[in-house]
Amino acid sequence: MSNQQVRNLIIVALILAAAASRMLPHPYNFAPMSAMALFGAAHFGRKAWAIGIPLLATWLSDLFLNNVVYNHYQEGFVWLYDGWYWPYGTFGLIALLGMISLRRITVPRIIGSSLGASAIFFLITNLACWPGNAAYAQDLGGLMACYAAGIPFLGGTVLGDLAYSGLLFGSFALLRQQVPALRAVKA
Repeated sequence: MSNQQVRNLIIVALILAAAASRMLPHPYNFAPMSAMALFGAAHFGRKAWAIGIPLLATWLSDLFLNNVVYNHYQEGFVWLYDGWYWPYGTFGLIALLGMISLRRITVPRIIGSSLGASAIFFLITNLACWPGNAAYAQDLGGLMACYAAGIPFLGGTVLGDLAYSGLLFGSFALLRQQVPALRAVKA
């Protein structure tokens, strides 16, 4: 196995481990998906891998969550939940953010990218739940009420993005010191 293959395998394994951590009890919105998108964007040279691997890991963990953990909430097997395209599209956008902001990986850039990812997730997913939602007026005031309702979950998003980014990027940095194959160029 080449150094590049070992490197890619370890990056994929870290992303899959982060996705599997969704099965553990956690506070609302304390989740790894944005960090997975940033990490993949920073370490995969191929854009398809940078976006696709974190989205695939998210989808696999969603399959397990929807059909095993939360199976009593729906009938039949769930391949994709209603509205899946909003968060998945958001994670794709976050990967694009990472491709731009993490060309050079530094702690300040990781923190800034994580905070940017939290803002993108908050703005897009709360916007997505507003149109046609009977709980909110379909005007600017209703949209602001929808954003206000999302504020209690924002803290979990920010903490999760920062914690998982620190864990993924930190683990990889430590592994790079121990495993020469990880020092290879992006694939």
